[in-house]
Amino acid sequence: MTVQHTEEIIAKPRRSFIFTPSLRPEMYPKALACGTDIVCVELEDGIAPKDKDKARRNALALFEQPKANDGIERIVRINCVRSLFGMDDVQAILKTDTPPPAIMLPKVMTPDEVVWLDNLLTERGHDTRLHVIIETNAGLEAVYDIAKASPRIEALFFGGVDMAAELRCKNSWDNLLYARSRVVHAAAGVGIDAIDVPFLDLNDEDGLREAAIQARDLGFSGKGSVHPKQIPVINDVFTPDAEAVARAKRIITAFEEADTGLVVIDGKLIETPVLREMHRLLAIAKLSNLHL
Repeated sequence: MTVQHTEEIIAKPRRSFIFTPSLRPEMYPKALACGTDIVCVELEDGIAPKDKDKARRNALALFEQPKANDGIERIVRINCVRSLFGMDDVQAILKTDTPPPAIMLPKVMTPDEVVWLDNLLTERGHDTRLHVIIETNAGLEAVYDIAKASPRIEALFFGGVDMAAELRCKNSWDNLLYARSRVVHAAAGVGIDAIDVPFLDLNDEDGLREAAIQARDLGFSGKGSVHPKQIPVINDVFTPDAEAVARAKRIITAFEEADTGLVVIDGKLIETPVLREMHRLLAIAKLSNLHL
């Protein structure tokens, strides 16, 4: 797609995210204060079946009051919509007048699941956004159609642990590179973010940084965390540094002053499609100052 020189890029910093347990609502403010860009209230894997109803009530109660204008994205991860628990989650969200700003959909396998939920939210009048986890073989196969299933979708999340189990492979970067690449490709194709799976070793900061750099260089917008102490490293990796920001500004200025579809920066030819990423980078750098 050819991008006009004056295009405005609407972007949100989604460098990092962390889950907070809905059974412990007192942890919610602590999660919001840890420096992450996204806080996700958990209703799925982290909640035992006997506690699902209580967890759902707790989660929705968190959104009854207006949220602070702090730049932090708030999400609720519901249960799979093909399950009874997921159906109960959806019904509760449709009944409330104060829905969460965004819903995370786990184990999505087909675009129909997304279309179904989009239609229900539209009928109810909720403007709730959607974040989709790709963590099944079927979801990976259909990821391009899933990404295009609804304009409510703002990010694809890669569920590496479940994906490795489905593929019967070791959960490693090399083994999951193909799967990760498909998710990044699909997200880029519709202009939404792609978020990588959390790094599970809390005591390996060097490994975390390396994994975050690999994800960033592949095209991911951010990476999950399993503990607040991982947030600073992840944010640092996914925040453009001063050199990258300065280069983006130079490229944008060069195109604004040129009347062609390419310019030369530092002896290298740069074509118009690069502009979108430069605008996105500057938008993220500006918005990320909320958390620096």
